[in-house]
Amino acid sequence: DLRKIPTSGGISVLLALFILYSAVAILEALGYQQLFPPITLLDWKALIVICFFGFFGLLDDFTDVGRITKVFLPFTFSLPLAIELHPNVVFLPFIGLVDFGVLYWLAIVPVYVMVTSNLVNMHSGFNGMAVGLSAIVIGFLLAKSIISGRDTIFMLTCMLGVLLGFLWYNRYPSRIFEGNVGALSMGAAIGAGIVANGFLVSGFVMLIPHVANFLMYIYWRIMRKLHPQDERWRAEKFGKVREDGTLEVPNPLTLKWLLPYHLKMTEKQVVLTMYLLTLVFCILGFFIDF
Repeated sequence: DLRKIPTSGGISVLLALFILYSAVAILEALGYQQLFPPITLLDWKALIVICFFGFFGLLDDFTDVGRITKVFLPFTFSLPLAIELHPNVVFLPFIGLVDFGVLYWLAIVPVYVMVTSNLVNMHSGFNGMAVGLSAIVIGFLLAKSIISGRDTIFMLTCMLGVLLGFLWYNRYPSRIFEGNVGALSMGAAIGAGIVANGFLVSGFVMLIPHVANFLMYIYWRIMRKLHPQDERWRAEKFGKVREDGTLEVPNPLTLKWLLPYHLKMTEKQVVLTMYLLTLVFCILGFFIDF
């Protein structure tokens, strides 16, 4: 009975982050800085961004915040981090380095983090999928940040540890769901880790499966608008479980439904396939400098 499973478990993710930050800050004040990665200014600003998105997700879990609010308000959540990022240079494939000046922190960073947060929220729906995928991406961002001597190492380390702990209870069969509060927090952490370290291109590569899922959704929306009476484009949020444990999904119009629409697969098999797909693109992104 899904109604008996907590659906806003992402609150525990935020709480765990608060505890870790507070504990390490106290230990640093007592002179034990050498025991942990230092908490930098960008780590603190990233925490603020994560909390903004998380609290907004919590609000969205319990009330309808409205479509316009969902689009425009999260745009402002990344500004505390964005104003600390210098220089404002972005590497664009086939073009090279481009200095965007004030547009970098006024537009590029807020849009990047907001979009990433929503991509993570959209690419979910199966037990352990969003949390596991986020842990994979954050793990590679952490390794890339350490090797290249970049920032937000503390935030990424904390988030990775928290997500791995949460995944133990969120994996199939899930005993707790992350909800919007968790999904938006995870996405914000990924987005903050990417922009704070200048990994805009490699971060995009790591998130290609998430982007593909979003593009499939856009395609469905367009086709539904063009053919509102066509049953192929009707709105469907859930599939069914057959007697043999495999999934029966209504269409192949999200990435997680694509394979089980054509093949007999269990939910666990689909989730593991999504893990593998993201792992491949994270490996590719890991070797891209920007």
